Amino acid sequence: MAVTDEAIERIKGMIVSGALRPGDRLPKESELAAELGLSRSSLREAVRALSLIRVLDVRQGDGTYVTSLDPQLLLEALGFAVDFHRDDTALEFVAVRRVLEPAATALAASRITDAGLDALTGRLEALGEQPSVEQLVAADLEFHRSVAGAAGNAVLCSLLEGLSGPATRARIWRGLVLEDAVGRTLDEHRAILAALRARDAEAARSWATVHVAGVEQWLRSAARPTGPEAAPGRIG
Repeated sequence: MAVTDEAIERIKGMIVSGALRPGDRLPKESELAAELGLSRSSLREAVRALSLIRVLDVRQGDGTYVTSLDPQLLLEALGFAVDFHRDDTALEFVAVRRVLEPAATALAASRITDAGLDALTGRLEALGEQPSVEQLVAADLEFHRSVAGAAGNAVLCSLLEGLSGPATRARIWRGLVLEDAVGRTLDEHRAILAALRARDAEAARSWATVHVAGVEQWLRSAARPTGPEAAPGRIG
């Protein structure tokens, strides 16, 4: 194990064991290095790495603190990594969404508030029947974010938020390329909303599956070679 990796594991061990809790300030660098049996340089590298993934918060002139360790904070790195997907892995990200998003939507059916339903309805009505692709993509992201948030599971919500990178590009291209993609997307949103308002978890799950599967089907078609020497289609 590399020295920096060992230092990361040592600090992680302190957090997992409860020796360091969310919001705690780390001991001074010299004291912590001596306590863990590490050089100050390797400790410094470990702190830098853990701050990048939002486990530690380095405050200039104040010290280094353990963050809240909130799932949304820690899973931000997932969204960053997803943005670097290759064309041949975009389908895999969407396939994960197809597993997770219907589950979140089914949960939301029993947990979303009347105010939440009214807010979703208002945003759909404000969008109109002929929004631009850019307006549709922004509304689509907000729609799914709101539904996932209503499921009441912070980890599930954060995972879906992180998986939106390739999905965003897919939505844009789907809107540009496929005939009546705007109309179909709006109809599917309305169907999901109707199922949520009826508190019908299975109908909500089914419509969410149809919605995400449409993106997946388009991606699969776009990436399929059209001849013996054709290269896979590029997304975005």
